[in-house]
Amino acid sequence: MSPAQMRARALNALRPLGEERRKLVARKAKIDEELRPLVAEALRMEVPEREIQEETGIARNTIRQWGGK
Repeated sequence: MSPAQMRARALNALRPLGEERRKLVARKAKIDEELRPLVAEALRMEVPEREIQEETGIARNTIRQWGGK
């Protein structure tokens, strides 16, 4: 098998999972867009960052950024 064929085989192996990952990244971006105002509101209502993190899996630094702190 030539190097070009080996590269083509490697790329073909990557494609299905790469496509799935791109779709998941896009879905995560949409979820984050919906979560952002909810996180900010939860912080305004004095829900602890730790609890928000536990419920959402969002990093505490991101929670702080989204809350404007």
